[in-house]
Amino acid sequence: MKALILAGGLGTRLRPIVGNRPKSMAQIGGRPFLAYQLDLLRSQGFTEIILCTGYLSQAIEEYFGDGKDLGVHLTYSVEEKPLGTAGAIKNAAPLVDSTFLVLNGDTYVQADLRNLVYFHQDRSALATIGLSQVGDPSRSGLVQAGPAGRVVRFIEKGTVQGDCNTISAGVYVFEPEILDFIPSDRKVSLELEVFPHLVEMGAPLYGYMLSGPFVDIGTPEGYRRMQELVDSALDFYRQMG
Repeated sequence: MKALILAGGLGTRLRPIVGNRPKSMAQIGGRPFLAYQLDLLRSQGFTEIILCTGYLSQAIEEYFGDGKDLGVHLTYSVEEKPLGTAGAIKNAAPLVDSTFLVLNGDTYVQADLRNLVYFHQDRSALATIGLSQVGDPSRSGLVQAGPAGRVVRFIEKGTVQGDCNTISAGVYVFEPEILDFIPSDRKVSLELEVFPHLVEMGAPLYGYMLSGPFVDIGTPEGYRRMQELVDSALDFYRQMG
């Protein structure tokens, strides 16, 4: 199964920390953030990976090349202009022809993504969103799913609804037919346009709760949290000798 990483982000909020480089290339523990995502995918058997790049895409390609050094095979889908999360996937349409995994280029979740794929296939879903729980639901847009995992609605950021505290972890599984719901050649958002439309039309859109820590490095706070995770892992391996 192919995996796409949406690595075209500008990293505007991180600019004071990471300087003039793509957000996915933010240095953490001496390596680009993107390297940790590639490690995670490879460790779980996802080795055919498409990098959807845009801003300073050449810096990413020069660093990772074809991915051989990391044990994966990389293909590049380059945006000539910012296309948003859904538009970047549409731009990569010629490279996908079966069920595929998608990761946001600025989020990391220490979870077994294969279980997300199994859930998606078991439900015969068109799209499945990996979910994570947060302590403060008022700071993020929320995803509400029913008992069987069917997504029933999206809740805007800043609106607290009962005991709902689940957010998108920036990991998705899609069938190729999802591409039919994404317009071409313009900026399109998965979260604000495509997913709500799927709910409205009653399409099989599901949410699956992922275990393990979730980090969004798109903010200075999240960037520091990722640093802490990497430092903790390095300390563990040092202690193990």
